[in-house]
Order: sequence, then structure tokens, then C-alpha cells
Amino acid sequence: MTSGPAIGRAAYAASVGHARRATAGELDELEQLARSDPDGRVRAVALGALARCAARRTTATTWRIAARDRDPNVRRRAAELAPLLGAAIPAQALLSLLADAAPLVAEAAAFALGERVRLGPRALGALGLAATTHTDPLVREAAVAALGALGDPSALPSVLSACDDKAAVRRRAVLALAAFDGEQVEARLRLALTDRDWQVRQAAEDLVAHTSNRQA
Repeated sequence: MTSGPAIGRAAYAASVGHARRATAGELDELEQLARSDPDGRVRAVALGALARCAARRTTATTWRIAARDRDPNVRRRAAELAPLLGAAIPAQALLSLLADAAPLVAEAAAFALGERVRLGPRALGALGLAATTHTDPLVREAAVAALGALGDPSALPSVLSACDDKAAVRRRAVLALAAFDGEQVEARLRLALTDRDWQVRQAAEDLVAHTSNRQA
């Protein structure tokens, strides 16, 4: 169904994506909708449907097109779907989305990078830069959360730096410290216990208590 009102095309794509099994013809229609439908909302819905019911390799080809879409909502949807497609999506493609001018795209890309099993130095560096210098606090928060999820020791300086950011970012950075250890981490947690934001203090208290119980 590639004609008719946009809402009808989106509904069709969603229904195919939730079906138990899609036919070859339906998969072809989803690809067409995801790649070239004139409405960005339809393209985003069709991409999600394709990711749910098509082979990863098939979806990855269409995903790369969506990652360069003119509509930031489609690019954001591509970033959100990247963890579902796993290794079929190269980290470099997510780094491009992390550098996207639209903050919501960059935020979704940061989350997707944090879902990787591991990242190379370049990707870790890009996340660290986003966590400490991005102009949008939501992106900084997502990036520091990703660094905590990955737990690579090289990311500790960025996480520590984020502990001095806005309250929401500080809170996320304190939680990320759970992935690291050492005197710097312990000192930063002690300082966070006196933070002016109660949620930051609570996060630090919970982490200190968890660490104490684990060592007992």
C-alpha cells in the first residue's frame, strides 16, 4: 500500500511490522515506504516495521538511507533502531548521527553507542567530547550514560568532568561512576554526597551503600 493518505500508509506499515510473518511483497513495500515516501512520519514508521520483520542485512541497507534522511525525525528513528540491528550498523554511522545538528538525533545516537558491547578509541573519544562539551544537556546526559554503560577505563575523566555539569547530567554521571573504581571515583562520590541537588545526593548514597554491601 504505497498510495492514499499518509496516515493510511503509516498504519499499513505498522500493521505489517507487527504481523507474525510478512510476505516478500510486503517487505518490498516497507522498503519503498521507508526509502521514498514523501511523508517523513511514514518513512519513520516503515523503517521501524522493517527492522522488526526483515533480516538485519536487508534492513541495514535501508537504515543507511534513513540515517541521511532530510527529516531529523527519521534520522532519530534510525538511531533508536540501531541497537536492534546490532553489528549490521557500523559504529561510524552512529558517530555521524552523534554529530547531527538536531539534538534529539544526537541523543538517540549516544544511547545507541552505549548499547554496543565495546567501542574503539575514536568512538569513546567522541562520546567523551559529547558528554563534556555538547551544547544540549540532554545529549551530554545521554553520552555520559553511554560511557557508564560501556565502562571503559579511558572514559573516566569525561565522567568525572560531567559530575560538575547541570543537575540532571551530574546525577547521570554519578550513576555512571558505578562502572569505575579507584581513589578518584571514591573522592568524587564523597563530594556528591554533599551536592546541592537531592537526587544527585541520593544517587551517590545508593552507590556508596551498594559498594559497601558488596565489600562486606
